[in-house]
Amino acid sequence: MELSVRNVHQALPKALRLLEQDGVHRESRNGDVVVVPYPVITEYDYSTERVVFWPERDANPYLHLYEALWMLAGRNDIAPMVKFSKNFANYSDDGRTQPAAYGHRWRKAFHKDQLPIIAHRLQKNPDDRRCVLQMWHSVYDLDSPSKDVPCNLTATFQRDINGHLDITVFCRSNDIIWGTFGANAVHFSMLQEYMAAWIGCPIGIYRQISVNWHAYLEPLKKLEKLLTAPFHCPYMEHEVRVLPMILGGGNVAVEKFDEQLDQLLLDVDTGFIRPHQQTGELFLEQAYIILKAHDIWRTTVGTERYVQALEILAKADQSVDWVVASIQWILRRMHTYSDKHGSKA
Repeated sequence: MELSVRNVHQALPKALRLLEQDGVHRESRNGDVVVVPYPVITEYDYSTERVVFWPERDANPYLHLYEALWMLAGRNDIAPMVKFSKNFANYSDDGRTQPAAYGHRWRKAFHKDQLPIIAHRLQKNPDDRRCVLQMWHSVYDLDSPSKDVPCNLTATFQRDINGHLDITVFCRSNDIIWGTFGANAVHFSMLQEYMAAWIGCPIGIYRQISVNWHAYLEPLKKLEKLLTAPFHCPYMEHEVRVLPMILGGGNVAVEKFDEQLDQLLLDVDTGFIRPHQQTGELFLEQAYIILKAHDIWRTTVGTERYVQALEILAKADQSVDWVVASIQWILRRMHTYSDKHGSKA
């Protein structure tokens, strides 16, 4: 079965209808699920439109953005991720690292950085068909007692007949709410954009092939309204825009991006204690503001956590998708807080 969509925001309600139509109930180690009895291919025409705006889903843009950047940097340390989601600690064997961290497997785990090899091959030969990015490792993962083994196994990079870079991701088991149409849609599309910039070519199609395509019952119940809700897409209505992640292309542009990304992640990890220095990279500048707002929200209490976070976000470009989603996420929590505390808020 194939879901052909414009973007992940459009994909989610379509996926829920497919699950309602063909899903069957099964048990799993983490609770009961509804699963379709066949593999599902999701194909995105505009993969850079990677933010889900449905309030019923309440996707955490701070987590998704930071995790994708953390992956591009090749990291697997748990401590910074726990600041965005405490659940990450449940997937560590040693309390310090995440065994199946995709970015670490892309760039370090197999004693080589796979990304420059793939980029250079496709720069040299646009028709190369051997560019396979490995995440699963039989020695590490098959019959492993680890709390965390990769759900996504491999990704292939190929340039289409017009020179655009396509990515196809193969997944053994996909939670459609938190994975397929949540984190996966962000970090694999950002990887695709990163690699296209490195190669110096346009972005093509992103496909994800999911063998066990499912949703857990409890979070699924919260999204029932999307089955009948009027469709509205901020991207299609030109209410938000996508900001290119990397300006320019080629080796030099990516090296510059990597250096500035490391500085951004250092700022996030150390609580933004350093004076901010402008990078000239528009995407990373917006990311800095967004992630600083989250740091304020996380470390401040009471009404001030919302007020101060929104004040910081007001300095960002109000047309950028990540900024709009970040504001909406804070506002939803502020309204909940106000309803609970009344005049105290």
